Amino acid sequence: MRVSLIRTAHLIGVLLGVSFLVYLLLDLMPGDTAEVIGGQLENSSPAVIEQIRQSMGLDRPFAVRYLEWLGNALQGDLGSSYRTGQSVVSAVLDRMPVTFQLLLMVEVLSLAIAIPLATLAASKRDTWIDKLIATITFGLQSMPNFMVAVLLVFYLAVNLGILPAIGYVSPGEDLLGSIRSLVIPTLALSASIIPIYIRVLRTEMVRTLQEDFILLARSVGLRPSTIMARYALKSSLPTLVTVVGINIGMLIGGSIVVEQISGLPGIGSLLFNSIKSQDYVLVQGVILMIATAYVVTNFAIDMLYTWLDPRVRV
Repeated sequence: MRVSLIRTAHLIGVLLGVSFLVYLLLDLMPGDTAEVIGGQLENSSPAVIEQIRQSMGLDRPFAVRYLEWLGNALQGDLGSSYRTGQSVVSAVLDRMPVTFQLLLMVEVLSLAIAIPLATLAASKRDTWIDKLIATITFGLQSMPNFMVAVLLVFYLAVNLGILPAIGYVSPGEDLLGSIRSLVIPTLALSASIIPIYIRVLRTEMVRTLQEDFILLARSVGLRPSTIMARYALKSSLPTLVTVVGINIGMLIGGSIVVEQISGLPGIGSLLFNSIKSQDYVLVQGVILMIATAYVVTNFAIDMLYTWLDPRVRV
């Protein structure tokens, strides 16, 4: 219980630090934020710019503005886009299902491929199978996910025509069509994640196979497959779980470009378009929600790690 309270206090502290840094981004922008926003409006004038400055609180001290913004954020109010008038929370929630479905498919596919290959590589250590898997993983890891996305679109969508090149179908309309619309971005993002999972899990399993309890399991006559699945793999999973949490940030960052290439209406494309249009309020809110989701997810995985490996509690 005491450990959980300490971790919860750390979580709150990290979230407050993240919120401060995100809000600070607005002050670090070059030039006058009010003039940048007003310059994109049709009826821009000094009076309109001054009104924008007052509405955003830019004429007040930074500490006062931050505390007011933080109080509104805690109540679920992150402001509204000056271009569309839509609230930031509403804009993110509208696009969150697309990104969540994409990240879920990426994680399921990556783990489904990485765990068997890592187990095989660890069981065939230093053989040609292990070296072949290592060569493939190094090759995949050296390719940026946006390049993989472009190649997949060219071959699978343009040349073969078996998958859609761009667009998104909601699962409520057509479940199979929804999965097909996300196959290319899923493969593109998984190509950079699978090698990491394979290398981490393979290294951890090789170390675990040298432990005394594995030697004991072999001495009592357990089958190699049972030793690998029940003992080596299970004991190595906590490390993989930690890496999965860390890679969520990488997936969100990679999805920004991949969503643009595949024409997906997700959070990545929302952030990209808001940056391009200099919609600072929307950029600020989206970054805060992404950072919060990342921190909370890692906190949950940290708790899961404790459950998987009771020794951590001690």
